[in-house]
Amino acid sequence: MRSSIVLTAVAHLAVASLGCKGATPPDSKSVPDAPDPSGMLLSSPAFAQGGPIPARFTCEGQDVSPELAWSGAPAATKSFALIVDDPDAPGGTWTHWVLFDVPAATTKLAEGSKGVGLEAMTSWDRSGWGGPCPPSGTHRYFFKLLALDVPALGKAAGASREEVEAATSGHVLARASWMGTYAKRKK
Repeated sequence: MRSSIVLTAVAHLAVASLGCKGATPPDSKSVPDAPDPSGMLLSSPAFAQGGPIPARFTCEGQDVSPELAWSGAPAATKSFALIVDDPDAPGGTWTHWVLFDVPAATTKLAEGSKGVGLEAMTSWDRSGWGGPCPPSGTHRYFFKLLALDVPALGKAAGASREEVEAATSGHVLARASWMGTYAKRKK
């Protein structure tokens, strides 16, 4: 009886620790974040939550980043980081954009944003936006925004996604996500 109580307590502590500042589930790259209790929200006027991403933002269009806007960041926020990825890619999660050291006063990114924060390397082996371009079928694209308690992550432009994610560990105040889908046009 006593060991089952201890095991139950340990299980509850393990589950609770996932909600602690900076903690992420092991497969955080392929699973969207659950709604954050802080109330921070991310959206895009370019496409509805869960809706299709217009071709303009993809390899079949102008390949520019969509406009994004957010609100409800905690007062202690010093900067933001944004990661856009496709967990449906055949070889594993494909990173389309990593933006970090975005100033805390920022509440939106204009379409085709450049020069706001620093950009890390993507799965395209370059920094900057690389829009949806799935080889087949409909893929999901997750835009994940992190509010951070530090003004800079201490990483240079061109850092890897893994370096940026490691630098955010222990500094995440809030999370928000937005998801869109894309399938290449039939020819």
